[in-house]
Amino acid sequence: MIPVVLVAGLTGTVLMTATMWFIHRSGWANADMTRALGSLVTKRYEGSLGPGLLIHITAGILFAVPYVFIMRTVAPDSILATVAVGAAIGMFHGAGMSFILLALVAEAHPVEKFRGAGPEVAAAHIVGHVVYGIGVGLAASLMGMGLPALTTASLDLIRRAGGAG
Repeated sequence: MIPVVLVAGLTGTVLMTATMWFIHRSGWANADMTRALGSLVTKRYEGSLGPGLLIHITAGILFAVPYVFIMRTVAPDSILATVAVGAAIGMFHGAGMSFILLALVAEAHPVEKFRGAGPEVAAAHIVGHVVYGIGVGLAASLMGMGLPALTTASLDLIRRAGGAG
């Protein structure tokens, strides 16, 4: 599962970062998410790209774990179905992250340019997370993660660990 998670997480993260960059550069929304993440650490815009990329890549790999687990549990029977499951997970993930962004992060962000998050920024994050889910689903599917035997083994492990015989 680890190689699948690494490749799927990196694939989804690269696609999401490119999507958010495109949205930002097109002027549709202030979706410079990588610098927004980095400047949470650096407390300034300058020098925030490196830390932002590190945070985003790390988070992308970590978030691939539940995505791949859910995909294995659902066990879609085709690449298209796996991509659709990834997109659906991304929609929920994006909606949750948009809520957190708007409710908790934006107002207290240390860099003023990232404080004014509105509906367009929330929509950009939802789109970015859907693209992330598509990337994770595509990479995981191409790597053969949807095997029912793996799903059964994963669920059996969880049952044994929880003491449910």
